[in-house]
Amino acid sequence: MIYRASQKRYELMHYKNCGSSGLKLPLISLGLWHNFGGKKINSESKKVLFKAFDSGITHFDLANNYGPPYGSAEINFGKILKNDLSKYRDELIISSKAGYDMWEGPYGEWGSKKHIIASCNQSLQRMGLDYVDIFYSHRFDPNTPLEETADALEYIYKSGKALYIGVSSYSSKKTNEMYNLLKKRNIKLFIHQPSYSLINRWIEKDLTKTLTNKGIGCIAFSPLAQGMLSEKYFKGIPKLSRANQKITSLDKKLITQKNIKMIIELNKIAKKRGQSLAQMAIAWVLNNKAVTSALIGARNVNQLQENINAIKNLNFSQTEISLINKTARDGGVNIWLASSSY
Repeated sequence: MIYRASQKRYELMHYKNCGSSGLKLPLISLGLWHNFGGKKINSESKKVLFKAFDSGITHFDLANNYGPPYGSAEINFGKILKNDLSKYRDELIISSKAGYDMWEGPYGEWGSKKHIIASCNQSLQRMGLDYVDIFYSHRFDPNTPLEETADALEYIYKSGKALYIGVSSYSSKKTNEMYNLLKKRNIKLFIHQPSYSLINRWIEKDLTKTLTNKGIGCIAFSPLAQGMLSEKYFKGIPKLSRANQKITSLDKKLITQKNIKMIIELNKIAKKRGQSLAQMAIAWVLNNKAVTSALIGARNVNQLQENINAIKNLNFSQTEISLINKTARDGGVNIWLASSSY
């Protein structure tokens, strides 16, 4: 069956300029970190992609090692792009990244020019693209001069393999350094992708000020704190949950009775707002003026739709903000002021 995008796809989604640039991103972007890997993409994941675009989500975020196995998310996305979305390419913002482990040997990760450029070339090949819209340095490499990583990003940008350059999980200090290095090369640092949620606020210490002052956009990943800010863990850890997987980004140690109580209290605030906890968490992230877009993941269409509906109520009273802050702080979550390592 041939996919045809909904003619109403731009009626409900809102868009915001990314930093001081002229490029607008949707308030909700879709990350393909989980649920899009494997030898063949499953039918539900394909429906999620189509539903996202039909809902006005134009930004799809990938990385070289998204899967599992590594690279499979880009391969699967590339097939869908070729077979179903190719005629909409100019309506899409497609991003990829390099920096985490991808292949064997000393050049398979981190920030060397060798790794960054080779990885970008591989990503383009997997997706069948001539260029990505945004290419990120996925993490700062403490063992490679930042100038070398900037050289790699310059090559990718000036060779036309990426329209915009970004960084992910860089500290405020390293973001400033990369900004200045790229500026000397006549390249604008376009966007930063940090983890950020109402229980993980490390960017508020100084990074958001840097981004605002430099006109750098911000796309927040894990706005639901890897699923903690949902109804999933109200009664402990379900068998089919991220915290219960062998390979996971959510530590089981965070699912404590104290934190569960905090999540339940936050849910009560959300219900009074007419939202689910997940919707309130996404709306809260978007309430930060430095944030351009919230980057979500979705296992199925219903989950995607619930998250998209967060944009129906983005306003918070000062009373709500104060109550959310107090509840989250008192909850005992040890990532409240978690910080980038560099």
